[in-house]
Amino acid sequence: MSIDIETARKVAHLARIRVEEARLPALAAEFNTILGFIEQLNEVNVDDIEPMTSVTPMRLKRREDVVTDGGYPEKVLANAPDAREGFFAVPKVME
Repeated sequence: MSIDIETARKVAHLARIRVEEARLPALAAEFNTILGFIEQLNEVNVDDIEPMTSVTPMRLKRREDVVTDGGYPEKVLANAPDAREGFFAVPKVME
């Protein structure tokens, strides 16, 4: 895949980046370099490789899944600008 100047202009517009006309060819070349690197990565054989979360083997931290009393709704709702029947009351956004 190759990025032309018009596509670079569109990407810059979508990213809300102001790019002067004179810099568009360089931006297109940079995009093409990035895409070339990605194409090189697609050539790597990863069939028998497990996905990993880090380069060092580690397990993600997990908390114990315990049922609690759930807190104190009266204290939580005391901070609400408008609470009704044990719930936060919010303005209607759709009719």
